Amino acid sequence: MSPRSASVNEAMRRRSRERLLQATVELIEERGYEATTLADITQRAGSARGLVSYYFSGKRALLQSAVHRLMAGELAAALEREPRTDDGQERLARAIDAMLGMSTGHTMLMRTHMASILQEEGFIQCPEQQRLAQLLRDTVAGWGAADPEEEYRLLRALLMGASVAMLLPGAPMPVHRLRAELFHRYGLAWESGAPPPGAEDYDPAAGGRRPPVARTAPTPLS
Repeated sequence: MSPRSASVNEAMRRRSRERLLQATVELIEERGYEATTLADITQRAGSARGLVSYYFSGKRALLQSAVHRLMAGELAAALEREPRTDDGQERLARAIDAMLGMSTGHTMLMRTHMASILQEEGFIQCPEQQRLAQLLRDTVAGWGAADPEEEYRLLRALLMGASVAMLLPGAPMPVHRLRAELFHRYGLAWESGAPPPGAEDYDPAAGGRRPPVARTAPTPLS
């Protein structure tokens, strides 16, 4: 049997890394961070334990890469969903909604992630984070940012702040209020993007639910 080519080996390593990242997301959402071990992750991924050390410095680095991979995937799907568009405002609205949706749809995972990046070791650079950053950078450039790099950094900070606000135990901020602030800053129409459930009943100008429409009783026929 002839040895595998370098390209085949690289493809196999890439698939193994992807399985580790996917298994990390699944297990942390099922069990939580502390109850999930590296052995659990490698078993779920069907990978050798040594692969984790080969790709990642530890469980925290694995967590951050896994979350960034999920975020980049959600963002890419939102930007490319039908109907496809090159409209900069619509694409930014889709991006904001996708990122806010991470906190509402993956609460335990995102709470764990935010706690992780606030530790002393801080933010870990990885290919998944770089892909996420490039998608957001391209999105603000398409929106018309004068300085896409600076605007990307600001948007990232705003989105991280919104995530913390939504995930704060005991005093969470509602997603509609945070969305209204972000959409107002970037001049985006409330109806654009992928509005979260209940957005049609929210008045972004008033910062609350729209008042019920008064119904006029029908006039009796003579």
